[in-house]
Amino acid sequence: MDTQRQGAGIRLPEGAWWDWDVIAWQAAELRLAAGYDLTYHHGLELVFSDPMLVSCPAQFHDPAFRAPTNEEFVQVARQIGEVPPVVVAFEADAGGLEPVSCLISAARVEIVRESVLRYWRDDAAPGQRFATWVRPPESQAD
Repeated sequence: MDTQRQGAGIRLPEGAWWDWDVIAWQAAELRLAAGYDLTYHHGLELVFSDPMLVSCPAQFHDPAFRAPTNEEFVQVARQIGEVPPVVVAFEADAGGLEPVSCLISAARVEIVRESVLRYWRDDAAPGQRFATWVRPPESQAD
């Protein structure tokens, strides 16, 4: 199997991207969200299309993104049976004594910088995006 390395580490836009979590994971998409405090909103998403291999915790902090090593790239290629289009590697704080090493392989990755509310607001600006789980409160009509 030809396993030439492709791509490099992800370069995030400037911002306070300390807290991260997995906000969506289906067969066609893995979506990671980041911000300085994920209680009310997040401002960055990494959207992985057609994820092939995912090895990361559901929540983590302060990831250090880097290009995958040759060994990691070969490991992913062997596990999925083909040369992966995208391999993202990083170390992050997952709450343990040492950082955890993470790998994600997918067909594509897109960086989306946009404020996404994680709670309902009646006075949200037009076009304001809400996280997929946010719903307006049910009417209190008698």
